[in-house]
Amino acid sequence: MTEGRERSVLWKFAAGVLLMVLLTAGATATAGLLTLDNLASAIRNAPGGVVKTHAITRAEAGTPQTILLLGSDRRFKDRHDKHAARSDTLMLLRLDPDQQATTMLSIPRDLKVQIPGHGYEKINAAYSYGGADLALRTIKSLLGLKVNHVVDVNFSGFRKAVDAVGCVYIDVDRHYYHSNAGLPASAQYAEINLKPGYQRLCGKKALDYVRFRHADSDFVRAARQQDFLRSAKDQVSSSSLIGKRTRLVHIFVNATQADRDLGTLTGLERLLKLALFSAGHPVRQVAFPGRDALDTTSQGVQESYVTADPAAIRQTVRRFLHGAASTGTRRQRRRARGRRHVGLTLLVPSRRVGQDAAAPLVVRRRQPFPVLFPTRATPAGRPASDGSPRAYGLRDRAGRRRRAYRLVYVQNEILGQYYGIQGTDWRTPPLLAHPTGSRTVGGRHLLLFGEGGRLRTVAWRTPRAVYWVSNTLSLTLDDAQMVGIAASLRGFTGQRR
Repeated sequence: MTEGRERSVLWKFAAGVLLMVLLTAGATATAGLLTLDNLASAIRNAPGGVVKTHAITRAEAGTPQTILLLGSDRRFKDRHDKHAARSDTLMLLRLDPDQQATTMLSIPRDLKVQIPGHGYEKINAAYSYGGADLALRTIKSLLGLKVNHVVDVNFSGFRKAVDAVGCVYIDVDRHYYHSNAGLPASAQYAEINLKPGYQRLCGKKALDYVRFRHADSDFVRAARQQDFLRSAKDQVSSSSLIGKRTRLVHIFVNATQADRDLGTLTGLERLLKLALFSAGHPVRQVAFPGRDALDTTSQGVQESYVTADPAAIRQTVRRFLHGAASTGTRRQRRRARGRRHVGLTLLVPSRRVGQDAAAPLVVRRRQPFPVLFPTRATPAGRPASDGSPRAYGLRDRAGRRRRAYRLVYVQNEILGQYYGIQGTDWRTPPLLAHPTGSRTVGGRHLLLFGEGGRLRTVAWRTPRAVYWVSNTLSLTLDDAQMVGIAASLRGFTGQRR
């Protein structure tokens, strides 16, 4: 894969690399192994130079900081046009040790906004018109936020960065497949054949996964990339990266441009201290309140956009600034939860459907532990026919071969919503390292893993295996559905449980 094609990858992993580099640099500087002067000099003298902008707000010592991460996208048909770069997506990262979490806010690249000096267009056009400076000014005008640093990402180093951190275990929600065979050049993009299930993704596979964009909305795509980032941060500690500090810093510096203040000793030191104090915080995604819409251009052509209500944007900004904590009065939050859960908590009987979906796994007799299937499902949920059921092997952190299986359920194919049932004899995967709660249902002790007010995963351990239910990437299923599906898991007659 050429550097030009790598740059079209969804750049959001840069947020993870940024956090890892900051944590590593801070830890090693504290130990006297790396001087901040050297790192600041490397950023200042990076091959791409510094980002030229006067729109950033210099942070005061000890105050929270907001970082804007940008990444350019070169579409296949524009790959030879050096002026065709657009920001693929834009992400804000908030470090505040006084809050409960490090927050991320992704802005859809198709959001219709007013770009200073250019009128209303999709927000990703700002980068094309005026680079990082205009993109930054557009975002500040949209959100009313002060931004303390900007990092412009070139993804030529993506695969090296993933491999440098030891790869990442990811809960892949469905079968990702695309082939360019027989397609014209204008319709071609990165090929992929990644099967569903919990697995370790290294360089190229990780690249293929996060860059996938075919048949995905901006919102599902952002959720998938942020799930990758969250998993990367959870699995890699700053202490484990000390031995890799030189390699990581080299990759980061050669793959990014940063603002001038980040290339100074004072600016870098302030950010590093915040990163260290925030190291134990979870990373929480703040959902952008956009909706898809159609508009007609001046040439009379219909074009799809994302639009957002200004009041909803203001509420989102408040959540971003306060660690994704709930805002509004208790009555407003209760009403919001009621609206969100209306019609969602219902599950329907699906024993026969679930049994038929999992039966091939039992016939093959490849699992050394019972195969469990859901006897209840969401009203819209149905077993996927592509890549499911899947029986496979994976290596744990010690390199030991483990057995696993995955059942994929389609919740809404058009919107890219899939939930899954996973079973494996690896009873301590990284995914289940930090439960946020637990609940006993029908004598079964369920481990709960929450994210942004919704359950992302519900798990159950037995002496021989561990099983879990994975929510859709956009957390479509509500808590009652997640717990209900997990509690409904049953094995085939005659199987030991």
